[in-house]
Amino acid sequence: MRTIKGPGLFLAQFIGDEPPFDRLDSIADWAAALGYVGVQLPTTTPLFDLARAAESKGYCQEIAGLLAERGLVITELSTHLQGQLVAVHPAYDALFDGFAPAVLRGKPAARQAWAVDQLKLAAKASANFGLSAHVTFSGALLWAFFYPWPQRPAGLVEEGFRRLGHLWRPILDAFDEAGVDLP
Repeated sequence: MRTIKGPGLFLAQFIGDEPPFDRLDSIADWAAALGYVGVQLPTTTPLFDLARAAESKGYCQEIAGLLAERGLVITELSTHLQGQLVAVHPAYDALFDGFAPAVLRGKPAARQAWAVDQLKLAAKASANFGLSAHVTFSGALLWAFFYPWPQRPAGLVEEGFRRLGHLWRPILDAFDEAGVDLP
């Protein structure tokens, strides 16, 4: 229990167009004023540049420093939205398109490739921050079969998990290579 960084707050649920939720410094001030000491930083917002963080330890130090000035640390980077797009069942394509950049909407294969790249960038960015863990979702490949009628055929869930393994292996390898756990 010595490694828990908290109380912590997932910033994504508060980010918006109005102050103090529109800039990293002001949302950090707000979170610190509420007594939080850790923040889970989403990687799909205008407050943070994931590609830059994957490339530059200096940029990561700037972000960490901005937060440290307010008594905050990054507990994890979050790729919840991008992770959802790694494995989307076709029944959910239109619903999940909103999580992708506009140029990728209606293009499931391009959207999935972008999501995989985002997770790989997040592995590098997490390592550049010196983080030992990362949070994400694994996608919506099997949601259509959670409570199906008529009953799903035998082996469908097993095949779904085999497909998830195939899609996620390169991402898991990237996090392993970066020395970052992806629980």
